[in-house]
Amino acid sequence: MISTAIRVARVGSAAQLAAAALMMLGFPALMLAALVPSVPAFAAAAAVTYLADHYLHRKGSYLINRLSKVRAGLSIRFLIRQLLLILLLARLSLADNLIYYGAIACFIAFYGLQAPHGALVTLIRNRRRMPVATRNVDLASRIRIPDAPPRRLLHRSAEKMLHLDLAAVIGILVAAAVKSSLPGFVGIGVTVVLGCSYVLALMPYVRGRKIPPNAEKVLAAIDDWLGEYRPETVLYFSGSKDSAYQVNMWLDTMEKLDSKPLIILRERAILNNLAPTTVPVICVPGGVHLMNMDLSTVRVALYAANVGKNIHMLRVPTMKHVFIGHGDSDKLASVNPFSKVYDEVWTAGRAGRDRYAIADVGVRDDDIVEVGRPQLAPIQPWQGVPEGRIPTVLYAPTWEGWDDNPGNTSILLAGENIVRKLVTADPPVRVLYKPHPFTGTRSKDAKAAHQRITALVRQATAERAADSRFQADTAAEQQAKAELARIEARIAQLVGTGDKGRDEAEATRDGLVDAKKHEEIARLRAEWNDAYWRAFPTWEHRVITGAEPRLYDCFNVSDAMVSDISSVVSDFIASGKPYAVTDSAELGAEEFKRQNTAVRAAVILTNSAAELGELLAAVRDPAADPLAEDRKELKRYLLGPDEPPSIEQFNSAVANLALKAETRNLGQESRITAGGPDVELADALPGQRTSAAGDTDGVSAG
Repeated sequence: MISTAIRVARVGSAAQLAAAALMMLGFPALMLAALVPSVPAFAAAAAVTYLADHYLHRKGSYLINRLSKVRAGLSIRFLIRQLLLILLLARLSLADNLIYYGAIACFIAFYGLQAPHGALVTLIRNRRRMPVATRNVDLASRIRIPDAPPRRLLHRSAEKMLHLDLAAVIGILVAAAVKSSLPGFVGIGVTVVLGCSYVLALMPYVRGRKIPPNAEKVLAAIDDWLGEYRPETVLYFSGSKDSAYQVNMWLDTMEKLDSKPLIILRERAILNNLAPTTVPVICVPGGVHLMNMDLSTVRVALYAANVGKNIHMLRVPTMKHVFIGHGDSDKLASVNPFSKVYDEVWTAGRAGRDRYAIADVGVRDDDIVEVGRPQLAPIQPWQGVPEGRIPTVLYAPTWEGWDDNPGNTSILLAGENIVRKLVTADPPVRVLYKPHPFTGTRSKDAKAAHQRITALVRQATAERAADSRFQADTAAEQQAKAELARIEARIAQLVGTGDKGRDEAEATRDGLVDAKKHEEIARLRAEWNDAYWRAFPTWEHRVITGAEPRLYDCFNVSDAMVSDISSVVSDFIASGKPYAVTDSAELGAEEFKRQNTAVRAAVILTNSAAELGELLAAVRDPAADPLAEDRKELKRYLLGPDEPPSIEQFNSAVANLALKAETRNLGQESRITAGGPDVELADALPGQRTSAAGDTDGVSAG
C-alpha cells in the first residue's frame, strides 16, 4: 500500500510521502482554522506547511516540481497561506485594526519585491553562463572571469526569498493572539527590510567587473588558446546527460594518444557528467560558435555516436572524420547507415568489417580500419577459479531499449529464472548482478523485473549468511572496510567539492586538472577496488549499481558471465572466460548464432535458463570446457590480435589518417597556387571560419 502510494505520488521514500500528505492536508487545515477562527490552530497548521514544504524542497522531491504544472507552485502556496492569514484577521474582527491593513500592505509590497528579485537572479545566471565552457584550458591568463556571487544568494533563491515572509506571519499571529499591533508591525518591518536587502545584495552582480566577459571576448580567448595548444586529434561528442558513459569510455585512450588531443562536447549536461581527465575539454553548445572556432590544426576527428549535431564538425574538409562508436556488438546501431558519411569507420576486429559487408549500408570495405579496443586493456585473462574459492558468475543484462522487442533484454522473460538457478546451484556459486544503468528508464515492466531480481539476490544473500557452511572472515573484512573508509576519505579530500558550488564561469576559470592529484586519485581508485572485493565474503551475492565498481572490475573477479546481445559480451570475450547469452526472442540456438557473431562461442540460454548447467560445468572443470578453443578464435575475430597492443594500433590509425588529411590539404594549396591570384583560398579550401560567415545550412541541418 505504502509503496504504491510512493509510486503514485512520485516521491522517493515514506518520509517524503508523509511530508507531502502533511503539506496537502495543511492547507485545508489552515482554511478551517481561519474560519473557526483559531490562532493556535492556524499557527500549528502553518508550521506544518512550512516545514513539509521545506523538507520536500531540500530532498528535491519530484512532486514539488510537478505541483507548479497544476497551478500549485511555490509562490501560489505562499500566497494562499498569506491570504488565509488575512481571512483569519477578518474573522477575528480585526478588519478595522491597523494590523489588518499593515498585513495587506506588507504582502503586496513583499510580492512587489519578487519581480526584481527573480529578474536579478535570472540575469546573473544568464550573464555567468559561458558561450563556451572548458576544462583543462587556461583561460584565466587571457580573460578575467570574476567570482560568482555567494552561493547563499543564488542557491534555491526563490524559496529563500519567499520564506522571508515568516517574520511577518509570526508577528501578525502574535499580534492577533495578544491583541496588540506592535508585534505584527515588528514582523512586517523585518520581512520588508530583509526582502529589500536581498534584492540590493544581488544588484552589484549584474554590472561592471562582477560579470564575465561577453561572448566575443571569450571566443577570442579560446581561439588564442587553440593557436597556442595546436590540437591535432579531436574526440567530438553530443548526446543526452545519460549518454556521458559513451564519451567517458574513451577518455583513457585520448590521454594515451601520441598526437595532441582535444575533446569537444556540445551539451553542458555531458560536461557536468564527464569523468576526470587530463585532456583539454571544450563544451560548445552553439553551432555557430563551433563553426567559427579555429580548428585549423586538427587533422583527425573521432565520433563516438551518430547524432544530428555531428554535421557541425563533419562539414569541415581540412580534417578526416572517423566513427569509433561506443562499443562493439551485433546490435543494429553497429551498422548504422549514417556511418557512410565518415571518411573511415574503425572497428575492433574483423567481425566489425564483416558486419558492414553483410548489412550493405553503403560503408566501403576500404574505409574500414581494424584498431582493436584500447579500453579492454584492464581486463585480465582467466586463470581458473582460485583454490578454496567458490566460482563467481556475473549477470550483466542490457536494458530494455526503445521498443518492446523481446530480444532486447533478458530481464523481462529470463532474468528471474537465471538468478534463481544461480543462487540455488549445487555446488554453490556466487552471483554478481550488475544491470545496465538505463534499466527501467523506459519500461515499467523492466523496472519491476529488476526490483524482483534485486530482492531475489538479497534474499539469497541473507539465507547464505545464516548457513553454517559459509563462514565470514570478519577480521579481514573489517580491515578491508577500514581501508575503504580511509581511501574514500582521501579521495574526497583530493576531489574536494569539485564543480559543486561553482557556477559555469568559475568552473571554466578554475578547471585546470592537477596531474599529480589526478594520478594519485587513479591509484587510490585501484586500491579502493581491491579493498571493495575484500570487504565482504567471497561467497556473498551482490547487487552492484552505480559507477563503482566498474563493469571491467566485475569481469576480473568473475569466472563466468550471463548477458544479452550488447557490447558487454564482446568486451567479456577479451577475458577468455566462459559465458552465456540469452536468446530472449526464442530464435533457436542455430539462428541466434547465425544472426549474432558474439554468441558463437557462448552457451545459448532459453528463457527458462535450463542450459545454465553447461556454463557452470565449464567453470568448475576448465579442462572439459568444449567451447574454450572457440572462444580464443572468436576473441581474435571480434577484437583483433593481442599484438601489437590495441593502443598502438589506434595510434597508428590516427597517424595514418592525419597524413591523409595533410596530403589532401597540401593538394588544395597546390591547386590554389596553380590557379593564380584569381583563385580565392576560401573557394579551394573551405574552413569553419570562412564557411560559417555566410552559410547557415549547417546549423539548421543539425
